[in-house]
Amino acid sequence: MEKIRNIAILAHVDHGKTTLIDKLLEESDSDHVHKSIFQTNKTRKMDTNVLEQEKGITIISKQTAILWHNYTINIIDTPGHADLSSEVERILSMVDAFLLVVDAVEGPMPQTTFVTKKALEYKLQPIIIINKIDRNTHRSKWVLEQIFDLFITLDITEQQLDFPIIYTSAMKGMSGYDLHNIKNNMNALYETIIKYTPVPKVNIYGPLQMQISQIIRDKYLGNICIGLIKRGIIKVNEFVSVVREQKQKKVIKVLSIIQNIGLKQYYFNHMSAGNIIGISGIGLENINIFDTICDKNYHESLPLLTIDAPKINMYFHINNSPLAGTEGKHITYIKLFKRIYQECLYNIALNIKTTAQNNIINISSRGILQLLILLENIRREGYELLVSKPQIIEHIKNGNIVEPFELLIIDIPQNIKGKLIAFISIKGAIINNITLKKSDNRVIIESIISSRALMGFRTEFLNITSGTGIMNSLFSHYDKKKHNFSNKRNHGVLISCCAGYAIAFALSRLQSRGILFVKPGDKIYEGQIVGIHSKINDLIVNCTNNKKLTNMRAAGKDNKIPLIPNKKISMEFAIDFINDDELIEITPQSIRLRKKILKTYKNII
Repeated sequence: MEKIRNIAILAHVDHGKTTLIDKLLEESDSDHVHKSIFQTNKTRKMDTNVLEQEKGITIISKQTAILWHNYTINIIDTPGHADLSSEVERILSMVDAFLLVVDAVEGPMPQTTFVTKKALEYKLQPIIIINKIDRNTHRSKWVLEQIFDLFITLDITEQQLDFPIIYTSAMKGMSGYDLHNIKNNMNALYETIIKYTPVPKVNIYGPLQMQISQIIRDKYLGNICIGLIKRGIIKVNEFVSVVREQKQKKVIKVLSIIQNIGLKQYYFNHMSAGNIIGISGIGLENINIFDTICDKNYHESLPLLTIDAPKINMYFHINNSPLAGTEGKHITYIKLFKRIYQECLYNIALNIKTTAQNNIINISSRGILQLLILLENIRREGYELLVSKPQIIEHIKNGNIVEPFELLIIDIPQNIKGKLIAFISIKGAIINNITLKKSDNRVIIESIISSRALMGFRTEFLNITSGTGIMNSLFSHYDKKKHNFSNKRNHGVLISCCAGYAIAFALSRLQSRGILFVKPGDKIYEGQIVGIHSKINDLIVNCTNNKKLTNMRAAGKDNKIPLIPNKKISMEFAIDFINDDELIEITPQSIRLRKKILKTYKNII
C-alpha cells in the first residue's frame, strides 16, 4: 500500500492531458509486450472509444495503472468539456491528489475553474503542470499568476497552497522543475507524483468495502464495476453484498478481478485496499453507480456522492415520419426506452422520465454535448427516433421562476468586437470584463448570460465571427428569469409540400430562395424542411417538380443543370437550428429536419 499512488488528471479541453498520459505510459516500467504500440504514429492511446477518436476529445473517464520504479500509479484520465463534468465528479472520491494541466499560452479556462473547485472540495492535493512550453508564444509566468489568483478565489487551504509546479511539453516528452532546466524525459513529473501524492487513506485489515464509481458493459463479462477498495481484501469466487444507504440490495459472486496496467488488462485472484480495480460476476445486472460492495456479513455503505443537477431536457419521440423503418433496425418505443434506460444506469448525468404520451421519453442532462453523444451512439446502433429542441429546466425558488446562468468567455478578432457585443446584449448578457490581447489583436469578452440565451447561440456566433471566434461557457448560478427575448432564428425555412424524390430541375429553381439541405435523388416527404429561406417567413415549395416534355427546344439545351452543393446537416447544427414547432429525424443513414405537424402544408403559397 505504501507503494501505491492514486491520482486524477484534470484540464480544460485540448490542454494536453491525454497526450501527457501517452508519454507517461511510454516511459513507464509496464510490461514491454505492448511497447510496440508506441512505435506507431497513433496518439491519444487512452481514448479507445470510436467517438473519442473521431472527435479528438475525451468523453469517458478511464483508469490505468502505471508502473515506475516499484511504484504503482493509478492515474485517471478525465474529460475536459464542461458538459461531461459528471465524469470528473464521480471519480474524485477514488484519488488522493490531482494533476492540473494548464496550457502555457491560454492559462486557466472556465472548465479549469469548475474541475479545480470540485477537486479542492474533496481536499485533494494539487500538482500544477504548465504544459506546451515548447510553443514560442508561451507565457508561463502569467499563467502561474492566473493559477494563484484562481486558487485564492476558490478558498484553497494552506496545505493545498503548497503545491509543486512542473513545466512540460507532452508532445515532445519533456519535463522539468524549472523553465531553464528542461529534460527530455518525464522523470520530473514521475518524481513529483510519488513525493506529493499521499498514500491512499484505506484500511487493509477490516471487512471489505468498495464503492462503485463506474460501470462498463462488456459483451463477454457483462457489467464490470470499477472502484477503489476502501477496506479489506476482495477475492475471486467469494460472495459479497451490494449495499445502498445501509440496505442490502443483493448478494453477488465475484468471478473475476481486473486491473488495467498500461494498455492491457490483467486478471488477479485477489486485491487489497488502495487499489482501483474492476470486478465482474453473477448478479451484477441491476447495479447502480455509488452502490457499495461489502463483506456479506458486514453491511456498511459509503455515503452517496452528490452530482450537480441536470440543466436541460429534450423529448425523444418514436419516429412517425413517412420514411420510418426504412433505414433503421430498432424503431419501437420499448427498444428505445430500454436502450436509454440502460445508458442512464451507466451515466449518472442522464435522467430518464416517461411522459403522458406513450411514445415520448423525457431525457435530461447537464449539457447539449452529453445528449449529442447519446444520440450519435444509438444512431450508430441502428435506432430511429425524432428529437425536439432542448429546453432549459426551470425551478421555483421563493415563489419566483429561476433559470440557470452561465459565465460566457468569448475570444474574437478586435475588428468584430462591436458587432458581437450588440449580439450578446440582445440576448440579455451582462458584460463583466473586456481584455485586449495585443499580441494577436484579439479581445476576450467575459459576460453572464442565461443558459436559455445560449440555445442556438453557437451557430449565430460562428456566422458573425466567420469561424474565427472561440467561445467557452460554464454554469454560474440560478437567478430570476429576466429577459423575454425570442430564441427563434432570423430566417424561415423551405418546406416540402409533397412526397417523392428531389429533382435537379426543381432544386435549380429553388436555389435563389435560400440554402438547400437536399440533393437530387434524395427521398423527401410532405412537411420536411428542405432548406433555409432567405427571408424571415417559411415558404412551402415543391422539390419533385420535373421539366415538362416538349419538342419546341433546341437539341442539347438541357444537358446540364447547374446546382450549388447542398448544405450537410450535422447533429450539432440541427439542434441549434430548429424551432419549438420542429423536430429532428435521426436514422443510421440520415439526419432530416421536419415540422411537428406534417399535414398542415397542403397548398403552395
